[in-house]
Amino acid sequence: QVQVVESGGGLVQPGGSLRLSCAASGRTAGTYAMGWFRQAPGKERDFVARLWWTNGSTDYADSVKGRFTISRDNAKNTIYLQMNSLKPEDTAVYYCNVYNYNLGSSFWGQGTQVTVSS
Repeated sequence: QVQVVESGGGLVQPGGSLRLSCAASGRTAGTYAMGWFRQAPGKERDFVARLWWTNGSTDYADSVKGRFTISRDNAKNTIYLQMNSLKPEDTAVYYCNVYNYNLGSSFWGQGTQVTVSS
């Protein structure tokens, strides 16, 4: 019903930057919010950032405030996560989530690996 594809992950040194993309396709009408979550091996999946589609307002986890920025391209049904001043503790698989009001459900992407290491 809704396909979600993340891209842009990779290996970066501490203090570096990376930009993730998440493209939604299929039944995109009814998108209510899109956001980013991350999960390291053996740990639970944690909220990172969210963009509310109605007005473009954003929310961030305390751990990334001031370093990460979520944005969107309405025409492409795509969100981005600009990650600056990356730390080793940011290392995780980053997942994109799309909540669709009309369908009453969330949809996940396959994830993209971000590794911060010197």
